[in-house]
Amino acid sequence: MPTIVVPYRGDSKSRLPATIRAAAAVAMLGDVVAAALQVGWVRVVTDDASVVPPGAEHVPDPGEGLGAAVAAGLARLDDHALVVNADLPCATSAAIARLAAAGLALVEAEDGTTNALSLPDPSLFEPLYGPGSAERFRAHAPFATVAIGELAADVDSGADLERLVLPLGRRTRALLAHV
Repeated sequence: MPTIVVPYRGDSKSRLPATIRAAAAVAMLGDVVAAALQVGWVRVVTDDASVVPPGAEHVPDPGEGLGAAVAAGLARLDDHALVVNADLPCATSAAIARLAAAGLALVEAEDGTTNALSLPDPSLFEPLYGPGSAERFRAHAPFATVAIGELAADVDSGADLERLVLPLGRRTRALLAHV
């Protein structure tokens, strides 16, 4: 059973409409964590413990960017770990389990960034996030690229929410029904 690290920064969704920004970020986090809890132990790395859903462990965010947050979540882990971003409202437990079964693997977003990692050995992690990060991860270690639509569909803007065709998680669906 892997440990799933979910880095979360509520203020990172600045391209979402201001009227739903905070609520959408929390809803997507809740959907990711709900799916992840069915697969393994979940650690949410954030500076806001109040948003950590029940059942997940809070790990304080060191405040030095995504790579440092993930490293904090992976600290003291020596068994299989997954890193699943918090802005994946279509994430399902089956998709997360497929990632876990893929060995050393990553899920690449449409823009070439990295949405999820499978790390059978967490010590292989290097903080390589940012534009083009999927290619940097593959250059760093023999990461396989796995196509898992539910984990490739990230939300950075209002247009991203509108284009999603995969079923959204319960919390994100409920939020958008009231907008």
